[in-house]
Order: sequence, then C-alpha cells, then structure tokens
Amino acid sequence: MWATIAKYLLRTKVHKDFKDLLQTKVHKDYKVRTWLQVQKGNHNYRRHFSLSRRSWQQASGIVQPVQALTMSAAIQKVETLEANQFVCVHWEDGAESLYPSVWLRDNCQCPACFLHSAQARKLPLEDLDVNVTAKDVGLTETKKVYIIWPDDHSSEFEPAWLKKRCFSEHARAKVQEKLFLSECQFWGSDLQLPTMTFEEVLHSDESAYKWLVTLKKVGIVLLTGAASTQGELLKLGQRLGFLRLTFYGPTWQVQDKVDANNVAYTTEKLSFHTDYPVLQFPPGIQLLHCIKQTPTGGESEVVDGFYVANKLKEQNPQAFQILTSTYVDFTDIGVDYCDFFMQSKQRIIDVDEKGQVVRINFNNATRDTIFDIPAENVKPFYAALKDYVDLLNSLDNKYTYKMKPGDVVVFDNWRLLHGRQSYQAGTEVSRHLEGAYADWDVVMSRLRILQKNILSRK
Repeated sequence: MWATIAKYLLRTKVHKDFKDLLQTKVHKDYKVRTWLQVQKGNHNYRRHFSLSRRSWQQASGIVQPVQALTMSAAIQKVETLEANQFVCVHWEDGAESLYPSVWLRDNCQCPACFLHSAQARKLPLEDLDVNVTAKDVGLTETKKVYIIWPDDHSSEFEPAWLKKRCFSEHARAKVQEKLFLSECQFWGSDLQLPTMTFEEVLHSDESAYKWLVTLKKVGIVLLTGAASTQGELLKLGQRLGFLRLTFYGPTWQVQDKVDANNVAYTTEKLSFHTDYPVLQFPPGIQLLHCIKQTPTGGESEVVDGFYVANKLKEQNPQAFQILTSTYVDFTDIGVDYCDFFMQSKQRIIDVDEKGQVVRINFNNATRDTIFDIPAENVKPFYAALKDYVDLLNSLDNKYTYKMKPGDVVVFDNWRLLHGRQSYQAGTEVSRHLEGAYADWDVVMSRLRILQKNILSRK
C-alpha cells in the first residue's frame, strides 16, 4: 500500500478529480486507494499539470524575469485519510493537497522542533516515529492547520507554507524551478552576447539580479565600463559575496610570462577547455577582466558545451556514452600562490540521474599521461573525444569576440568551453587580463537574495 501511494503521489497532481471522488465514497481509506487506481489508469492526467518552462522573456540581450505568480492559499477544510497516515487540505480554489503525517511531524514549526532564527530543524531524526499518525486535525480561528499528535504534542502550519510544499508534480516542479532556475537557453555561433554595464551591476539590485539570471540561463554576460586597472574583479566578488581562492591566488594575471607555469600565460592559441577539471569540484563561474589588449590577435572564443554535447548524443550516441562513463585523469603540478600537486578523475561529460548534461570537464593541457582504463578502450575513447572536440570547433557552434580594455566577461565554467586565438609576442606585455573564480553556490545564494528583496518591494 505504501509503495503504491508513494509512487502515485510523486507522479500526479492532486486536483478536482480527487475532490469529486472523496465526496462519492464512504470510507476514507477506500477513497484514497480508489483515487490512486483511477489515476493509474488515466493516461491523459499529465495534461492537467504540464509546467510551462517559458518563465523568462528576452529583451535587449538580457533575460528579464517575470513577476512571480500568486497562489490562493485559503483553506476550506482539512481532514485525515488512510487511517490518519495522510492529512488532506481542501483549498478554496477547489484543489486538494495530500501531506504524509510523518512529514508533517518531522517539519513541525513550533519552537521546540524548529529554530526560526536559523531556519533550521531542531527535532532529531532519532526521535521521529516514522509510523506516526495524526490524532486530530482542524483549522484554528486564523485558518491555520493544527494537528494533535498521539503524544499530545501540537503543530500549527500556515496555509501559504503548506501550499508551497504541496507534493503534486506540478507544485514540486514549480518550486524547484524557482529555487534552481534550471532552464537553459542553448546557442551556437548565433549567440547575441548579453551585455550590461559594470557600474549598474555594482549599484542596482535589479540590474544585478538580471545579470545573474541571464548568467544562469545563457551562460555568459559581458560587462562594460570597468576601469582598466587590477582590482575590479574584487568589487564583483564583494557584490556576489566572495571569490574562490585557488592555487593561482584570489585573482590571477593572464599575460605572456617567461617560464610560464600555465599554458594560458603564453601568446599561443588556447584550444577550447574548461578551467580546473583537476579539482574535484571545479569553479562554477569564471570572471575575466581585460586591462590591456593586443592590436592583432588574441580574440576570445566560447562554445556552449551543453548544446554541443546534446548534438553529439543525437549524432553519435556511442561517443556520448563513452564520454559520460569514462573517468579521465587530470594533473597540475607547479608553484604559484603556493606550491601544488593536484590529481583528479573526471568524466568529460557529467550527466545527472535523468541523463541531462550538468557539467563539462575538459582541459587538454592538464589531461594526464596516466590513463586508468583497459588498453582496448583507449582508442574508442580518443575517437569519441575527437568527435566532441570537432563539434566544439565547428563554425556553426562557436562564437568569437574580442575584449576591449574595461570589459569583464563572466561565464559558466561548468557549461561553456573557452579559448583564445594566438597573438604576437613583444618586448613588453601587449595583452593583460585579470581572472578570478566564484562558485555557483555563492552566485545562486546572491541571486535568491536579490530576487527576494526585489519581489518584497513590489
């Protein structure tokens, strides 16, 4: 019984069909079982709660967030079902939501169970009875849901709090999209590089929010008008929260150097790569500030690694399977901010449990000569990687631009691969970029805070 309930509660939206069925059956336990059986046989039920992923509008190269939709959170009545193992909330808009009793007890919001100043649960899991059922349920005078538990502990839940945490497929997808902004706008050589000014991002919450939303969706944003001196990236780091320290320092200088300890510190062409796959957790964001630019050469190139990986999957599924399953050794040894000797094992293309591409890990310069796979698998791997690299370099897929002094490009280092055309060496430094990293956790934290602050003003 529990397996059946769990399966279909996670797959279906509790909608008006449930209400109609509840009104026609006598025994509550029988009502739940019958409704789940009806939904199992209804092949069209998914149409009722398809989630539109077009939550954003494109304007002037910058993603514009639309206002959040308001949901009715007024409760008509509340009751228990399935021998008190579930609490059913009937909303005044005609919808219903089922909440497992064990989940409600685990998430009691009273001061003994929840530390509101830290927004953290206090109730130890070892004290939770997974078989707990609601002894009594109802509505308070202020229309909150109250629950009395078998040990006479009481809980109260705000309607809006419950509505946001509805277990229907539609509600869960809506909340996940708001929290993680998973939508991607894929692109090739037709990229219209999103552009904003450096100062507006620093001083306007609305502009900073648009910057980060665009960065999450498109993967790259160009900021113009920064000073042509070192230290501008530190300002962006403070705007986000903080930058990520690596073995190359809090920031690093990309310029031609004698006895370079990194291939980027030369005048030679850099092929498409992601930075730092040698780290177990590569930086999610890269920032590059142009301080000085060479008159000829030195053009920057970017390519949407997710878009190209999906192309590879369509054109050569076997190559995609190899690159998503083979662990490749990476190494980086040297001295910079401090001395370092790094090793990691990464798949070139990381996918999640649904098979969606979530990260690219590829830097040919730091790919190790050590390769921990059987000899007979080496050539097929090279063939698969070569197919992916050839697609990356296709004129249809890559975008080329040249940075000017004062330009800052910020891009998704998990998604985009970047490179640089060669330029002529001189007696003096002719090209100088300052670089830095940030983590997606920091960026998404700032994005959510900005979103909350902006919406609270409206």
